[in-house]
Amino acid sequence: MFQKILQAIRDHERIILHRHGRPDGDAMGSQIGMKHIILENFPEKQVYMVGDKPGFFGFVEGTQVDDIPDSAYEGALAIILDCGSKAMVSDDRYRLAGKTVRMDHHIFCEQVADIEVVDTSFESCCGLITEFAAQCGLKLNPLAAKALYTGMVTDSGRFRYDSTTARTFRLASLLMEQEFDTNDLYRELYADDFAAKKLKAQFILNIQFTQNNVAYIYTTLEQLQALKADTFTISRGMTNTMADIRGVDIWVNFTETQTGVLCELRSSKYNINPIAVKYGGGGHAKASGATVESKQVAMAMLADLDKMIGENQ
Repeated sequence: MFQKILQAIRDHERIILHRHGRPDGDAMGSQIGMKHIILENFPEKQVYMVGDKPGFFGFVEGTQVDDIPDSAYEGALAIILDCGSKAMVSDDRYRLAGKTVRMDHHIFCEQVADIEVVDTSFESCCGLITEFAAQCGLKLNPLAAKALYTGMVTDSGRFRYDSTTARTFRLASLLMEQEFDTNDLYRELYADDFAAKKLKAQFILNIQFTQNNVAYIYTTLEQLQALKADTFTISRGMTNTMADIRGVDIWVNFTETQTGVLCELRSSKYNINPIAVKYGGGGHAKASGATVESKQVAMAMLADLDKMIGENQ
């Protein structure tokens, strides 16, 4: 299934890599990993990374994005990674490219590119890219391997989620044949300064529950601004303060911003993706997200999640 992508890379001198906005470890790892796989095997290619700032995952080596003009897309190949829909692509200039490719592991919502490989059986897009390299006989290097391993680790919940399979460990083993220090990675992923610990404690104290035990936190725009923390830290970063509470099978973190309410939906048991899709989002069966226009709509989403549990009890 990868031959068309490999041929597209061979056919284009200039390649521009996109991923979703507000990137997580899988988005950054996919972008960096693909860049350095291409350069390792086709050193004559011009390869660029575009998108918004890496946020928390700025510690990953190679996260610097490129500032390129619109003209760079003329006759170029744009590869979109770890992105479930057009609206989620960071930098929509991929539409200007001569040819487009998408590699993704989210539940399919719509066609985004000319050539698409979307496989939800992979725990991460980084896993999919590693399989692409393995099947196509492409060489890895330590920088690519560490970035791809980062995405596999983070999107599998440190190899804990049920998306983790024997293939996940086979591909992780392949990456670890390259020389890189996993201690560096885990140190960054697990380390918190004292202020961050206090912030998490504050969020834990703000957890509320619906009638059917959906856990949720709602952060207003005023609260967000008063916290003086970046949006990613509050929205994505605080979501799993609600994980592993006994009797809670669905939890959701709502964060007001200037452009809407960010909704991070998670479940240990149910497929919450259809509810995310209903509200214009997407993602995985048990980890999805959406952005809605108001608190009223966010509460309607919460009511739908509560109803889902009620109907399955």
